[in-house]
Amino acid sequence: MEPQLEQIRDQQKQSWNKFSPGWQKWDDFNMRFLKPMGDAIIKKLQVKNGEHVLDIATGTGEPGLTIAALTPTGKVTGTDLAEGMLTVANANATARGITNYETRVADVSELPFSDEIFNGISCRMGFMFFPDVQLATNQMYRVLKPGGRIATSVWASPEHNSWLTTIMGVIQKYIPAPPPVAGAPGMFRCAKPGLIADLFEQAGFTNLSEELISGVIDYGSFDNYWQMMLEVAAPIVAAMAQADDETKAIIKQEVLEKFNAQNSNGEAKLTYASLIISGQK
Repeated sequence: MEPQLEQIRDQQKQSWNKFSPGWQKWDDFNMRFLKPMGDAIIKKLQVKNGEHVLDIATGTGEPGLTIAALTPTGKVTGTDLAEGMLTVANANATARGITNYETRVADVSELPFSDEIFNGISCRMGFMFFPDVQLATNQMYRVLKPGGRIATSVWASPEHNSWLTTIMGVIQKYIPAPPPVAGAPGMFRCAKPGLIADLFEQAGFTNLSEELISGVIDYGSFDNYWQMMLEVAAPIVAAMAQADDETKAIIKQEVLEKFNAQNSNGEAKLTYASLIISGQK
């Protein structure tokens, strides 16, 4: 892999390890939030008992742990760059009594597996952060058995995801960031319809499908929303670290106003939308 891509990978590893305690703290909430995407992936994979599934960018364990429960005589291998996230995943597996789930620190661009050994591959919200998305896709194709299935989710365009734009729009107003480098990791990097499907097709996958799923997420209160975003979202934490106390207070007030404008009835809900892309080898 090129030095520039290795640098991106190392930055991602450092960032996810740094924020793994925050993800552990908010794990129950985040897993409820992301469950519809995981369920959609699982539906596309059509997991059968006895199969071996690879869950890439497994994070704190989902949807790999749910898949493991669907294949009690099979196995799920969860990979991630961040050891800290996998520590949480293993603890979650133990807490749920799941014994056919294993983890391995691995770079998706250099998967440490033989050719054609997995029956299925899941990847929930990982593609946006891979240094080289085509190289990652090619690696997935390599380790998947003929006839095996792959399914992934990525965030759809910003206008469908007020859970993130509500805070990021205000932060960018007060803390300008340089324009992102083309292809650099980012939340909406893979939001363009057809982008992931094209990667799949170039790698050799067939029977491609893409669908949009959307919904609302209930934060319970603005304070929950604000605190969680400051503890699990690396770009937000990095940006806020540049602001003085006065600017932080202004940002929080404007975010609150935007949040409340979307919840005139006193609720604490924001929208989300994701693309679910699947294929077969």
